[in-house]
Amino acid sequence: MPELPEVETMRRGVAAVVGARIVDLIRPRSALRPILFAPRWDRLKRRALGQSIVATGRAGKRLVFELSGGNRLVIEPRMTGLALLSDPPTDEHVRLRMMLAGAATRQFLFWDRRGLGTVRLVSPAEYLARYGPDHLGPDALSVTADQLRTRLGRSRRAVKVALLDQRAVAGIGNLYAAEILHVARIHPARPCDRLTAPQWQAIAAAARAVLSEAIRHEGSTLADGTYRNALNQAGSYQNHHLVYGRAGSPCSTCGGESIARIVQSQRSTFFCPACQAAGRRRRRKLCTTGPDTV
Repeated sequence: MPELPEVETMRRGVAAVVGARIVDLIRPRSALRPILFAPRWDRLKRRALGQSIVATGRAGKRLVFELSGGNRLVIEPRMTGLALLSDPPTDEHVRLRMMLAGAATRQFLFWDRRGLGTVRLVSPAEYLARYGPDHLGPDALSVTADQLRTRLGRSRRAVKVALLDQRAVAGIGNLYAAEILHVARIHPARPCDRLTAPQWQAIAAAARAVLSEAIRHEGSTLADGTYRNALNQAGSYQNHHLVYGRAGSPCSTCGGESIARIVQSQRSTFFCPACQAAGRRRRRKLCTTGPDTV
């Protein structure tokens, strides 16, 4: 689930590791599904030991540690991964324990309940090839209308689906795409090639506003309670969702309609039929079928 606001919250939450030297890397033994380490564990450990963490960064939905030797340790939380400095929710799901010296914190933990996350140690050239502009689009926290229009303006995809394309814009996932389009007052099924310049401006402005506010609230912790910040505390932006997960509830923006739900690319989309009205000719085609993944 972690999207840009959650991963940015992780990045800010683990800032205490900057300046620390990595004195040990521990992969706890577990009978659970193993996560991906690349290169293989023994090589990754050998290359990282003794390195200092000089900065933390973020590449879309990935947490990045810049090391003194020039390499970067890139952690992708995927569905259930957490970056922690405190005690984890459970011990059995700790996938990486990084022991540190010379900083305010003595350890960093990567916790992953479903085991879908990845940990990669990459060289500067590998980082550019895997996470550079040819792989990831502009960061959604600072994306402009011109960038969105250039990358998506000719696409016939529904705008909600297109916003999930990390090559077009990095960091937006299912939850925040719905919230952004509601604030921009644009129907999620509207094709990108039918959006006007002012509508792209509205989407870019809404992306910056929604994501910044979500970061201020340290992300969204949904009903399953999985997402936590670096101190193992819940985020609070879920209390401010305008449409996501609110199907059947009155729209808090207009007060005149209930939030609707459709399925797009096998994922639930939430929107207000009044605030985000579609053209009459498209109304009959909005509700697609397929398995539902919120």
